[in-house]
Amino acid sequence: MILQALYDYHRRKSRDGAIAPDGFTQQPIDFLIVLDSRGRFVSLDCLQEMKGKRKIGQALQVPAIGRQSEKHDASGNDANLLWDKSEFVLGVGKKGRAKLQSFISTIEDYFPTRPDDIQIVLGFLKRGNHDQTIFSPILDHPEFGEEIRRGSVKLSFKLSGRNVPLCCESFVKPAIQGHSDKDELHGPCLITGKDKVPIEITHPVVKKVRGTQTSGANIVSFNHEAFCSHGWKQSQNAPVWKHAAAAYAKSLSNLVSSDTNSIRIGDTTTVFWSKMDMLGTSYDLETDFRWFFADPPQDELDRGVRAIRALYEALYTGRVPVDEGNKFYVLGLAPNAARIAVRFWKVGTVAEFAERIKRHFDDLEIVRGPKDPDYLTLNQLLRSTAFESKMDNVPPNLAGAVVDSVLDGTPYPVTLAHQCIRRIRAERRVTRTRAAILKAYLNRLNLHDNSLRKEEMTVSLDRDNTSPGYRLGRLFAVLEKIQEEANRGINATIRDRFYGAASSIPVAVFPQLLKLKNHHLAKLDNPGRKVNLEKEIGEIFCGIKDFPSHLSMEEQARFSIGYYHQRQSFFEK
Repeated sequence: MILQALYDYHRRKSRDGAIAPDGFTQQPIDFLIVLDSRGRFVSLDCLQEMKGKRKIGQALQVPAIGRQSEKHDASGNDANLLWDKSEFVLGVGKKGRAKLQSFISTIEDYFPTRPDDIQIVLGFLKRGNHDQTIFSPILDHPEFGEEIRRGSVKLSFKLSGRNVPLCCESFVKPAIQGHSDKDELHGPCLITGKDKVPIEITHPVVKKVRGTQTSGANIVSFNHEAFCSHGWKQSQNAPVWKHAAAAYAKSLSNLVSSDTNSIRIGDTTTVFWSKMDMLGTSYDLETDFRWFFADPPQDELDRGVRAIRALYEALYTGRVPVDEGNKFYVLGLAPNAARIAVRFWKVGTVAEFAERIKRHFDDLEIVRGPKDPDYLTLNQLLRSTAFESKMDNVPPNLAGAVVDSVLDGTPYPVTLAHQCIRRIRAERRVTRTRAAILKAYLNRLNLHDNSLRKEEMTVSLDRDNTSPGYRLGRLFAVLEKIQEEANRGINATIRDRFYGAASSIPVAVFPQLLKLKNHHLAKLDNPGRKVNLEKEIGEIFCGIKDFPSHLSMEEQARFSIGYYHQRQSFFEK
């Protein structure tokens, strides 16, 4: 299902020119060797541009005839067609002559009947293979010769007076499609359903998935006998047509490196795409999806807020597509040695995902200060539960588990609540983000487990909530407020000394705090304020029968929410 969706994505994007078509790949080409009609060197066209502090070649759609388009093996006999590194094109460096011969043989193999343009290039290469001085104007070029002699820059050809590189000419595509290898294995393709097609023995690698090697990693591979059956080798165990394998790999590489269709959360690289192009009048979930989870860029801090508001508006106005055939895909990838592990795979309609994402932000809604952001990103949620608020301290699987909950509409992982409560007790601070996490966790848990039958956590102070944890949290906030008003400028309050014990073993702390409360009330100068605070305590005590000896994890979460709600109510006019 994953590979089939990626294959379909390639077919759609290749028609638009966004991804290289079948048999081609997009590679940065550094220089073009310009030849005249007699195969003599004319000039060297530099295609490099400065990006930051690096020189980057111009991206061209060049032939992809095998895995060597991404990475060469150690044999030196796997040249690309009409383009490659200078060690293959000009035979420089270790095994240079063998690599140059491989480059010549590849052209001859793919063009048994050669157009004049191909014959011109072959003549130049063969003369240089016998006499290296033919390549001297290139290798000794006053500006670029040293760089080319290193062997790593990528070269191709162009004929004088032409605007198109030779590898991009119209006669190249039919040559690739008409080429057949006698040693190729033929069989059925599990992606397309086609029969008796050339099967890819070793699947192409995918680059830029976080945590993998720079050379890339496989999402499909077989390298142990335990994974094989009936003596089959490599992907004969899961046969895929060569062109389909190249297509899904190009799609995945394109999605991973895209600024629009990928996001990194924790150790998970998440990519997403829709099955069909969105209509101009419909809501484009593909464009806004990353901003529901990622931190906004520094030069566009309101980007996430605008995306969420657009989602709400689209749902309210009915602009979200309801077509059941327009699926939306979300794929979470994590590194696993030389392979790519699938962390999660979600499939649904655009409307289903839009509703679940909206519900996620509804669940997180809680009373906040005027300077607090309207919405919380996933990274903000995770950082609030981590030591020193660093993403490196977030448990490795937590980000993926939270995304799972958001996209499935299921309860948030219990690890998220545990981490949040642990941070609150360690730092003795109930922030807006932490209170929002606990509120969302409890409400979703109650919704999916009817046996709990607990009161729903509201956005702001709920005076009708009789939960012991919630009431005690409110009481603790009022007692702290009394202490603050009785001792102006105090640096440490009862929260700094007693929050952990009060939220877990109330019976050991609250009797002492209530005695201390009387001392603080006596110091208040405003009689009216004193009466109001005593009334607040009396109202809270109406729902408290006794002080529990222990509060469960869920009640500790309610304690934190009650404390936060009560504290926020003191700032309301």
